[in-house]
This record gives sequence, C-alpha cells and structure tokens, in this order.
Amino acid sequence: MEEFLLRAFLAGLGVVLLAGPLGCFVVWRRMAYFGDSLAHTALLGIALGLLLGIDLSLGVIAGSVLLAAFLLAMQQQKRLASDTLLGLMAHAGLALGLVVLSFFESLRVDLLSYLFGDILAVSWGDLVWIYASAVVGLAVLIIIWRPLLAVTVHEELARAEGVAVWPTRLAFVLLIAIVIAIAMKIVGILLITAMLIIPAATARRFAETPEQMAALAVVAGALAVFFGLAGSVQWDTPSGPSVVVAAFLGFLLSLAAGELRRRLASRSTSAQ
Repeated sequence: MEEFLLRAFLAGLGVVLLAGPLGCFVVWRRMAYFGDSLAHTALLGIALGLLLGIDLSLGVIAGSVLLAAFLLAMQQQKRLASDTLLGLMAHAGLALGLVVLSFFESLRVDLLSYLFGDILAVSWGDLVWIYASAVVGLAVLIIIWRPLLAVTVHEELARAEGVAVWPTRLAFVLLIAIVIAIAMKIVGILLITAMLIIPAATARRFAETPEQMAALAVVAGALAVFFGLAGSVQWDTPSGPSVVVAAFLGFLLSLAAGELRRRLASRSTSAQ
C-alpha cells in the first residue's frame, strides 16, 4: 500500500473511532440538524483561527462550542421553533464564514478542501492530532456515557434522579465539535454529519444494546473508509465524498440484510 493511502486510512479510522459511538447519540437524540448547524459554522471557526493566529482545528472547536452554547440557550426560549433556529444558524454561519474568509486577501485559503475534505493529503503530524483528539474524546464519552444515555432516554427523569443535564449536554456538544475539527480534513465540512449519522444508522439494525450499536458503528465507519478510498483510487473520484458514498451503500445493504433476516425469522416462526 502506498504511504499516502495508509495515512488516509489511518486518519479515517481515527475519526470513526469517535464519530461512530457519538453518532449513535446523534441518531437516538434526533440531532442530525444540530450537527449540520455546527458543521456549517465551522468556517467561522477557521476564520477565528486565522484572525487569532492559532491552530485552525482549535479555532473550529472554540467556535463550535461557543455556537453550541448559544444554540442550547436559545432553544430554551419558545419564540422560534428549534428547526427554524437551527436552519437559520446553519446557513447564516456558513455564509458568514465564507464572507469573513474573503477578507483575508493575503492568505490563500483552499475552500474546497475545507468543504469537501482532502483525506489523501493527511500528514503524519495530522495523524497525531487526530488520534490524540479521538482518545481524549473517547475518554470523555466513556465518563459521560451513562448520564448521557439517561438524558437521551428521558431527560426529565434523568434530572429527577440527579443527573447534571446541562453539563452533560454541553460535554456532548463539545465532543461533536471535536469530531468536526478532526473530520474536517477527511470528509469536509459539508459531509461531516454524514459520517456521524450513516454508520450509526447502519449499525442500528443489527445491535441489541447501546454498546453493541456503538461498536458496530465503528466497524461500519471503518469499512466505509476502506471501500471509499479503494473506490477513489480505482475510479479517480474525490476521496471524501467517496467515503460517504461507501457509507451510504453500506446502509442500503444493511436495509436489505435486515429485511432478509426479518423474512427468515418470519418463515421460521410460521414453520414452528
């Protein structure tokens, strides 16, 4: 295997190690649009990083956390529906980020690589950053797993049982921000949410427990990275979108396998 392909696969694997389990909560909590809003405003974080002269990934995390705190606070008011507020922030954030970046005339910003990713350009230094972030993110997720699961099942009951709902939700949003930051180079800002949702949705048909679904989501994501990169090399297609297409094809296969299993189970029951 060529070295750049090995780096690309390892980078994708590092992302799905965190995105897989985290995506399960995104699916369970029906927060796909929330993830899209954070991802689309990542360009503002890039602009913030350029303005302050800090690492762009740190800028994305800082910008995402600030926006997430604002969104969580705004969702407490009842003047705007949640989907309206999220749609407003997603598109306004993306447009504002593009406008702000246009003022940096002295810097060449490769917008296409940010929007659609460039996994084949990942360096060994990027891999260190990706895996360090993934390990920290997984550690936080393990710590908040039970409280977050309780909040996901029934928020009011979790609050009555003494679960710190607000800090748990904020930690969850911070993890989404970390995924956005580390996946930005892999699949791009516009496709990040797909890598959170599709592997988790694929795993949902085969899992019997939350932990099984998290593990299967990682497997589904890793297979999507492998076959997406293979397809990209074979047919000279964009690498990031190819990974997402592979994930989607895996989801379609899971639908067919789930239907086949259901029919076999039905026949077995009828035979008895």
